[in-house]
Amino acid sequence: MINKPCRNEVRKRKHARVRKKISGMPERPRMCVFRSLSNIYVQLIDDTTGVTLASASTMDKEIKDSVKNGGNKEGAAEVGKLIAKRAQAAGIETVVFDRGGYIYHGRVAALADAAREAGLKF
Repeated sequence: MINKPCRNEVRKRKHARVRKKISGMPERPRMCVFRSLSNIYVQLIDDTTGVTLASASTMDKEIKDSVKNGGNKEGAAEVGKLIAKRAQAAGIETVVFDRGGYIYHGRVAALADAAREAGLKF
């Protein structure tokens, strides 16, 4: 009998492979994305101290009222704009993008494109 591995376990293995190669510094933090069925979350993390410098999600008050559904591309784009705004307020211009083991497609790509358009460099 063939046992198909759980999709989340496969994603976690991919994420671990990526995390071996990238790391966030105070001047260039890691922009980590987590995607659930109904929401999308992003954090700017300094891995040297283990501190989250900024975060945004579709659960934030600023986005929750304007976006009907947080689990689509429009919600992801709003989160990308918000994280870029918060990063600039914290004095961060460039980041390392960590897609969290997800394919760079759909909501993840929409978030990244919106963050780039709002002025974040990666």
